[in-house]
Amino acid sequence: MKHTKKMPQRAVLGLFAACLCAIGAVHAAPVASDDVRIAVDAKAPGTPFPHYWEQMFGSGRAVLALRDDYRKDLTEVKQATGFGYVRFHGIFDDDVGLFHLGRNGQPFYNAADKSGKDAQPVYNFSYVDQIYDGLLARGVRPFVELGFMPDDMTSDPKAIQDFWYHPNVAPPKDYALWDGMIRAFAQHLIARYGIDEVSKWYFEVWNEPNIGFWAGHPKMATYYTLYDHTARALKSVSPRLRVGGPATAQAAEVTDFLKHVHEANVPVDFVSTHVYGDDTAANVFHTRENISRKDMVCRAVDKVHKEVLASPYPKLPFIMSEFNASYANLPNVTDTVYMGPWLANTIRACAGKVDAMSYWSFSDVFEEGGVVRSPFYGGFGLIAEDRIPKPSFNAFAMLHKLGDVRLPVSSDSALATRRADGTLVLALWNYASPVGDTASYTVGKPKGDIKHFELDLSSLPAHAAATVWRLDETHGNVIATFDRMGRPAFPSREQIRQLRAAGRMAAPESMALHDGKLTLDIPPQGLVVVEVH
Repeated sequence: MKHTKKMPQRAVLGLFAACLCAIGAVHAAPVASDDVRIAVDAKAPGTPFPHYWEQMFGSGRAVLALRDDYRKDLTEVKQATGFGYVRFHGIFDDDVGLFHLGRNGQPFYNAADKSGKDAQPVYNFSYVDQIYDGLLARGVRPFVELGFMPDDMTSDPKAIQDFWYHPNVAPPKDYALWDGMIRAFAQHLIARYGIDEVSKWYFEVWNEPNIGFWAGHPKMATYYTLYDHTARALKSVSPRLRVGGPATAQAAEVTDFLKHVHEANVPVDFVSTHVYGDDTAANVFHTRENISRKDMVCRAVDKVHKEVLASPYPKLPFIMSEFNASYANLPNVTDTVYMGPWLANTIRACAGKVDAMSYWSFSDVFEEGGVVRSPFYGGFGLIAEDRIPKPSFNAFAMLHKLGDVRLPVSSDSALATRRADGTLVLALWNYASPVGDTASYTVGKPKGDIKHFELDLSSLPAHAAATVWRLDETHGNVIATFDRMGRPAFPSREQIRQLRAAGRMAAPESMALHDGKLTLDIPPQGLVVVEVH
């Protein structure tokens, strides 16, 4: 991509000064801004503010957890956020190798043999153990999505979902085989890790059965059969195992699912569903509204929160086990600094209505659309190919600094919190829509005015000082460096080194308070976190 060469900053300043001398009374035009005045009482009682947005992340399918780059990215995100759970598809897929039909402990490789009456289940936990051992060694527990269907168990070999790795999404041909596999799986996990450990995991039945990830017909009725068998099989191994669903797309079917398990007396320990910023009002709410990307996720969270409260299980934990600003690969959304204000606003608006939200996903070691072709293609991850941090990684790292008590503020562009040691931590942002064509990379600056924040922190001691972290076009934004390189599809090793350095969070600024006041300017799509001590 061609870029215009910019004049060095010193030359620009020199030319500007010379012009002022020449014409005397000329004044620079003021930059448009929105004023936001916020008063924070650091000693206010506040309300609990658990870090529900960073307890869990999604990732590429199960077998990718064996890769070195996956594990290095996992470590990076763990260090930045302290997250405790990871969820992925495909623990029962054939590339993990858990289930086959065979005889005498050996799998059949001939299709004709598999249909014989003497064919018996053969379980191989080798990759399962390596996958879960790798997570636990890095301080992360599995949020186990139970799927998809092993080829030797499927009722329809042609029921293939269109991901690049082609999982089978049909119901089992015999529920006795499915029940036996679920019991053997749970028994093995308990034998290897102990019930005290495995009881802290979550077991979620399937993924998005209301859309193309489930070939049963009718969809939800047949899913309920799968859920019932799975929940009962798990609980037969140990009542301490936690099971839930329906793991639906578009925040759907929660009311009917909870009605079903109540009437059928089937165990349920949590409810889960998914939503993305570009899901439509027609799909999520069955209305003709035009709901923005900014508001969709928390509107859906509010909907499900109310559905759980109105159900026979009003205290059931609610886990949004997938969310993001987009379900598509949109470079001008998930790769850019847009994600900073989007995430901060989502955290603000969803707080108190959900127990955990799982950002999809922590890394672009991810192959649903095939092998990655470029480091920045709009992937879901916080870390791009070659371990390059994205602006979204910096947004999570910055927002991790927030305290666990929320203080009242009057603005919808701010969060005020307090840590246990009394430190005041604020997040401030200037939300602006994505630039240009989100479906492909478009050069351009976000539209909107600078926000001028005036903070009144007079309840703090007179000697208080602030440390300020920024994420915007010129801070913590690897995309600016990638653009200057011409957006190479396959960067050289030296370019990768430069991109990793450019993607790191910008060094913080130190700022003094004056009479308890602090002023900050934030550009469109900018996020600031302020720590006052």
